[in-house]
Amino acid sequence: MSGETTITIIGNLTGDPELHYTQTGTAVASFTIASSARTYNKQVEQWQDGEVLFMRCSAWRDLGEHITESLTRGTRVIASGRLRMRTYETSDGDKRTVTEMTVDEIGPSLRFATAKPQKAARTGSNGHGGAPADPWATAAPAGDEPPF
Repeated sequence: MSGETTITIIGNLTGDPELHYTQTGTAVASFTIASSARTYNKQVEQWQDGEVLFMRCSAWRDLGEHITESLTRGTRVIASGRLRMRTYETSDGDKRTVTEMTVDEIGPSLRFATAKPQKAARTGSNGHGGAPADPWATAAPAGDEPPF
């Protein structure tokens, strides 16, 4: 993944995430995060919102399914992922280019809310060549315990 642009965005979901499946049956969730900077204006002594960035996002496989089960419109989230540019042609023949984010990690912001995470049932594969879904699920051999 070297050379890819990785970003973290904090904002609110503009709608409920939508889950779709590709022709091969792979789950993908689509959603938009609205993010705006807030600054304190000392002259008028109040907070003011800056311009809003609407970032179109997608999340694949189990992550996409977990997002649609857990997050709803208006939820404040922290998302990290990779920027992608995609070019497509409209029905009028015009070419358009959009910047989207492929989400690798996402969760609710706990600044103004609480959450009670619940471990999801595993399907046996994390989508990376059949590797174990949860490397922490089995006990480490004696003497190989982490230092924490």
